[in-house]
Amino acid sequence: MSKLRGDYKSVWNSLSGSKRDAYLVVSGYTDEEKFHADAEDTIDILRETVGVRPDDIFLEIGCGVGRVGRVLSPFVKQWIGCDVSANMLRLAGRRLLGLPNIRLQEVSGYDLQPIADASVDVVYTTVVFMHLEEWDRYNYILEAKRVLKPGGRFYCDNVDIASPAGWAVFEESRLGFKPQERPAQISKCSSQPEIQAFLTHAGFAEVHVAGRLNFWVYGWGTKPGA
Repeated sequence: MSKLRGDYKSVWNSLSGSKRDAYLVVSGYTDEEKFHADAEDTIDILRETVGVRPDDIFLEIGCGVGRVGRVLSPFVKQWIGCDVSANMLRLAGRRLLGLPNIRLQEVSGYDLQPIADASVDVVYTTVVFMHLEEWDRYNYILEAKRVLKPGGRFYCDNVDIASPAGWAVFEESRLGFKPQERPAQISKCSSQPEIQAFLTHAGFAEVHVAGRLNFWVYGWGTKPGA
């Protein structure tokens, strides 16, 4: 496995060589019922922020093994799962077998090629920004704006460094590894001003940023021009 954090394809293919490994690195557990319950929680958040409509085309950045897509796809026109890891997508294909409105797309780790411009109603990414460098988080927000239709909606989240629980995550990573031994996928937090700045500079309108459960920061906005 590459030791470079930004070598996302090498890092995440190495971490997902088996189903068990992929499940553990995605969520920390392998229980399918908990996978389903956590996906339902994510969909509730999407409903509260960007909305979930039956005629929507949804795209997920960093879909992993299809945890959310399996539960979300029956409620939308199409669900597109993008991931940097071919191994993750292979496992996602097995989990999503038989669902008629699924598309899986391997991406570079830095953009959403070959997704067409203005072709998607909602782009979201959940529990992914923590594994990306800040520049790549912003690149994905710019790419989300590119692929969204006018009036399309975007959602992202990360651990909030300003919350007590988020600060504990920061300290655990700081103290748990020597600088030269930090794993490439180690979690890095965000802040509400960071998410606000990213969405604003990317040109989103109706930008909202909020904390939740004393741990998460959520951001969402709309592509102008509807």
